[in-house]
Amino acid sequence: MVSEKIVTLVNEQITKEQYAAQLYLSMSAWFYAQDLEGIGNYFRVQSKEELMHADKMFDYVNDIGGKIILNEVPKPPHEFANAQEIFEKALDHERLVTKSIFNIVKAANDESDFATTSFLQWFINEQVEEESSASLLVSKIRMVKDNPSALYLFDQELAQRVFVPAAN
Repeated sequence: MVSEKIVTLVNEQITKEQYAAQLYLSMSAWFYAQDLEGIGNYFRVQSKEELMHADKMFDYVNDIGGKIILNEVPKPPHEFANAQEIFEKALDHERLVTKSIFNIVKAANDESDFATTSFLQWFINEQVEEESSASLLVSKIRMVKDNPSALYLFDQELAQRVFVPAAN
């Protein structure tokens, strides 16, 4: 039996994942407006992944018989100074998501809620990957600086990303 506290935390995480989707979609729109469609694609795929994360959590709450409560998703920023700022904000956001998931795991561990702990292991592994990827992209965009040729190549690299739904 999963406690109301854990159900509340997972419901809050659903909202955080939905916010992340909106944030990344906003970042994507910024890049599309700059004619950097490859980087725009990267963030659009990232947005879809975040929605998938929210869906997995939604399904979990439903599967355990918890009450799903969807909260208001805050409006993400839409003005950014430059590409580097966006990638740095994305990394910062991934770190916040990781902390939030760790908080749920800690609460689940404190309650000996092994089902939730097991369920969240996938998200822990995912966040390791997300932070690593975001950190690498911050390093790459810093190398690009104001070099149009390097930015073009970076844009082409990120255009290759495709959305692949996670296996259940």
